Amino acid sequence: MSVLTENDVRQMLASGQLKEKGQIVVPRNKIITPSARTYLLEKGIEMKMEDNPVGEVTKVSEEYIAADETEVYETIFGAKLNEKPEHMTHLRGNLLVFKDHPRIAFRGAIDSLEAEIVMTQIFAEKQHLPQMIKDLEEIIKFIRRLLRNEVCGEPIGEFTLQGLDAKELREHSHHPSKYYGISHFLPNYKQGEMVAYLNKLRTLTRETELIAYKAFKDEYGQVSREDIIKSLNRLSSLFWVMMFKYLAGKYKTNA
Repeated sequence: MSVLTENDVRQMLASGQLKEKGQIVVPRNKIITPSARTYLLEKGIEMKMEDNPVGEVTKVSEEYIAADETEVYETIFGAKLNEKPEHMTHLRGNLLVFKDHPRIAFRGAIDSLEAEIVMTQIFAEKQHLPQMIKDLEEIIKFIRRLLRNEVCGEPIGEFTLQGLDAKELREHSHHPSKYYGISHFLPNYKQGEMVAYLNKLRTLTRETELIAYKAFKDEYGQVSREDIIKSLNRLSSLFWVMMFKYLAGKYKTNA
């Protein structure tokens, strides 16, 4: 089984085999090192595994890395290491941090949220709700972009989701009776499984927002990535909007 290392990716970029903001297709029998994954994110390169999107960082055992790559790792406390300890992971490039670093916790929360969205898509497919699947796919692409921007240190910028910008998302979630003919409600089992799935995504997004605040706040409570926190706040509003849309009959089945 071969390994795709950060050095391999750099050489592919230098030779023109790969371009920034492009795409790389990785064979199923190839392992991706964490530093290669991080570098691909930094360059905005989308990874696909034999036509299937790679949803999370691939875990690579040290014997596979050592066989193809010798790296010198840096740490946030100034030390340099020839081997990556199991209790440390990549913050960006070859910069290592402890696995309980707040930004690593944030990335894990994003992974968990994406996994739950995929589970909701599977349920939506069983319910024959193609537009719901499409809307959730748009959200997956959005949080993957959010993760890439966090890794690269890039601003989120303006965005729209389901045709609504950040201001409109807030407006629609605060005034559902105006837009969907439904007043605010407390979720309950009688509203059905789909509403329960969407509500779970809403609560997970709020939890991710709190984790993001812990990851980017300073000792005085000021945050360096308010754009990420705002994006997650508006995403939780979007899940409210999707619940209203579903109950208002905006998602038609193809059965």
